[in-house]
Amino acid sequence: MILFLALCFIGVAIAGFSALLIFWPLTLIHIRDRHPATAAQFGDFAFLDGKALHWLLSGRYRTLDDRALSGLATPARLALIVMWLALGLALLLWLFSQVLK
Repeated sequence: MILFLALCFIGVAIAGFSALLIFWPLTLIHIRDRHPATAAQFGDFAFLDGKALHWLLSGRYRTLDDRALSGLATPARLALIVMWLALGLALLLWLFSQVLK
């Protein structure tokens, strides 16, 4: 039963990754088009850049005071948090199942 729950968390992580694949590129395009100074901080390939993902996770997009950007970045941020949290919980459940053997 524990491994089944771990597998369910893997499914939740996949759903979070799918949502991130939808909203994060849209957020980056919006930043490129409307906030070029912020886009210049990220570099050319910001999709997997640690600095850009940290910017997203910390919620610094709110300082730009752009409602359209917040509408795109907030779901991307939630998806990233859900993905990492679900992977962490799946790992913990797997470790717990190894201890119970």
